[in-house]
Amino acid sequence: MRITVKDTPGKGRGVFATSEIQSGELIESTEIIVVPSEQRSFLDTTVLYNYYFSWGAEANEAALALGFGSLYNHSYSPNAHYVKDLIRQKIDFVAIRNISAGEEITVNYNGDPASLKPLWFDTAKEDDEGKK
Repeated sequence: MRITVKDTPGKGRGVFATSEIQSGELIESTEIIVVPSEQRSFLDTTVLYNYYFSWGAEANEAALALGFGSLYNHSYSPNAHYVKDLIRQKIDFVAIRNISAGEEITVNYNGDPASLKPLWFDTAKEDDEGKK
C-alpha cells in the first residue's frame, strides 16, 4: 500500500504517501456507503458530520467514503483532488502534482482545487493563509 494514516498537528489524523506518487496518478479509489436524503440530517447531529461527502445528482444525499477516503485533510493548496463517480458509487483521489514519500495528501473540500471559498469547519492556520 502506498498510503498510510498518521497523526498530523492541528488536524487530527491524515493520509500520507509512503512512496512517491506522480501527478495524475490514482491514489485511492474508495467504495462508499450512500445515505439517502431523508436520513442525511441525522448525520449532521453526529461526529460523522465532518466526514461525509454530498452525493447524488442533486447533491442531497450523503456518501461515507470507506478506506481512507474520509480521512484526507483539507488544504487551500492541495496536492490531490477527489472525483465523485455516481455510476460506480466510488470516490477517486488523484494526485494533481508529484507527492513525495512522507508528505501528507490533501484535497480542497470545496471540490475545486483552486477554490478559496470558506468551508463549514475551521481550517488549520496554514490553510487560512492560503485564502489571503
